[in-house]
Amino acid sequence: MAASPLPRWAPTPSPTKPLRSTTSSSTAMVSWRGWSTWPSSPIFFPRCLSDSEPPASGVVDNVEPGTTEVFLTWKDLSVTAMNGRKGRAVILDKLSGYARPGEVLALMGPSGCGKTTLLDTLAGRLGPNMKESGEIMINGCRQKIASRTSAYVTQEDVLMVTLTVAEAVHYSAELQLPDSLTPAEKRSWADDVIKQMGLAAVAGTRIGGPVSKGISGGQRKRVSICIELLASPALIFLDEPTSGLDSAASYHVMSRIVGIAKRNGTTVVAAIHQPSTEVFELFHGLCLLANGKTVYFGPASKAMEFFDANGFPCPLRMNPSGHFLRMINIDFEEFEEESTVNAPHAAKVIQTLVGSSGTVAILDTEMEARQRNHGEYVVQQRQATFLTKLVVLTKRSMINMHRDIGYYWLRFGIYMALFLTIGKIFFNVGHNYSSIQARASMLMYTSTFMTMMAIGAFPSFVEDMKIFEKERRSGHGVTEFVIANTLSSTVYLGLICVLPAIIAYYLTGLQRGIGHFFFFVATLWACTMLVQGLMMIVAAIVPDFLLGIITGSGVQGLLMLNAGFFRLPNDLPKPIWKYPTYYISYHKYTTQGLYKNEFLGLVFPNLAGVDGVITGQYILKNNFQVELGYSKWVDLAILLGMVIIYRVIFLVIIKVVDAAKPMIKSFIVKV
Repeated sequence: MAASPLPRWAPTPSPTKPLRSTTSSSTAMVSWRGWSTWPSSPIFFPRCLSDSEPPASGVVDNVEPGTTEVFLTWKDLSVTAMNGRKGRAVILDKLSGYARPGEVLALMGPSGCGKTTLLDTLAGRLGPNMKESGEIMINGCRQKIASRTSAYVTQEDVLMVTLTVAEAVHYSAELQLPDSLTPAEKRSWADDVIKQMGLAAVAGTRIGGPVSKGISGGQRKRVSICIELLASPALIFLDEPTSGLDSAASYHVMSRIVGIAKRNGTTVVAAIHQPSTEVFELFHGLCLLANGKTVYFGPASKAMEFFDANGFPCPLRMNPSGHFLRMINIDFEEFEEESTVNAPHAAKVIQTLVGSSGTVAILDTEMEARQRNHGEYVVQQRQATFLTKLVVLTKRSMINMHRDIGYYWLRFGIYMALFLTIGKIFFNVGHNYSSIQARASMLMYTSTFMTMMAIGAFPSFVEDMKIFEKERRSGHGVTEFVIANTLSSTVYLGLICVLPAIIAYYLTGLQRGIGHFFFFVATLWACTMLVQGLMMIVAAIVPDFLLGIITGSGVQGLLMLNAGFFRLPNDLPKPIWKYPTYYISYHKYTTQGLYKNEFLGLVFPNLAGVDGVITGQYILKNNFQVELGYSKWVDLAILLGMVIIYRVIFLVIIKVVDAAKPMIKSFIVKV
């Protein structure tokens, strides 16, 4: 490749073998800190010799394997927010630039200039209401970066607050690293990353959150970075990686990231607000934005020279990044007359700098050099197998549920207190005529209260959903999450159902027999499992926990009202309320199953004095209009079927939303 006439940001080549390397064989050997090697067995793609897309199979004969390095370029990139009736707002306006392997490109600019939007656009994370135009290329080819070869550290730290720092990183290592590494090797690798980020002293401390005290905000940020660095991605996006860190911690974190980029040939793009002078000097490249436009693009070390050449020199002893932002920040121009600072109008500065920026020419030169070297498709790193992920996610979920008091334990305490109250109010109901209504009311209230209390775990589940969404972007599947959540919740829901049920069942004097008691507990467990699945569906549609609680309560109230207790089945209005609401209400099968379990086999005195006694079967048929054409076990089986159906619906919703996003985005682009 011909030498580029532009000054190279290049770091000093590492004397050691890079972490990721390619060979001419079908298997790449990846060196992990020199202590072990394992075959990554990636899916190789052929070299890109033209602008055409790779074949669907991703396999072409007689071609060299792909690369694990990413040369990222974007040209004339624009993003417009589609705000419906409010019109359109241009967020990014014809930006061009590139990021090289082994280097760190800093995206800087005032608040609202488009740094995060540019980062999201390059990472393929734009929302469906954003219209994108322009060209994004990887290694000179039009290809999408695979989730398993890139990492994104968000501005918001999405972490499981009940885990310790070490546990969070270890579990992530088990999920991200392939099974060809032993658990001990994965743990050793995770511990090494923890040490690199300066977290060894707090490795045994829980992360914590708003309720439970834990590590500091800066340490949480470093944990987030640790997790994303575990799999040594070829491309890393960082959104405000130094937020919450003091100047010393910011320097140490960024210096480690720069070191990783140099050693491994990693491409790093970081949106950062106002770094210290020491941190700024670490960056290889700088993309300075203002009002969605490129003010400067090029080597970070040449930025001061660029501003000086255009008549805006940086004062002595002033942080360069602070000077750049002060020159191009237009948010406070209306107060400039009252200010004692003698500074030119930011709008004029931006106009001058944008006009003198030669970004497109720089990009064309780089792209021409890259095309002469032929672009390559990026290989996809392997992760753990489905079974390994399922085991790890189940174990992690059980630990989280055990430590999160809001998930089950608070509910368990309320169940115990309330079921003692139920036992007191309905104590030994007996077998007189008045006990008929007492038994029915007690059974209905017990099952209804247990299901309604499931809403209390909704905030905890919303936090789980955030972690799930974050990990899903890294290549983890929906199926593993659904199965793991189901398996882990089965144990705890069984526990919080059994003990309160023992208290209520025997204090109230319900029908004796181990079979009757087992059915009572199994039905309560099934309906609570079912409601948890319903809350998963609500969380997938309404991710806000307050709106989710309101929505979940409304849905449960509607199903409860049409269960055949407050209004007998034959008295329900047939359109909508009986067909289909009555038949899809899980309260119907819960109450009817519990009624059959309790009343069949019992006799009560007949106040009319006709035959002396009336049977439980007569009461079920005439008083409660229970369907006796099938047994109580069919009702339980229907509930268990609903448990599965609700989770399948959740899985389908996630899949449909994923499939719909590109269609929605395509529709918006056409509009």
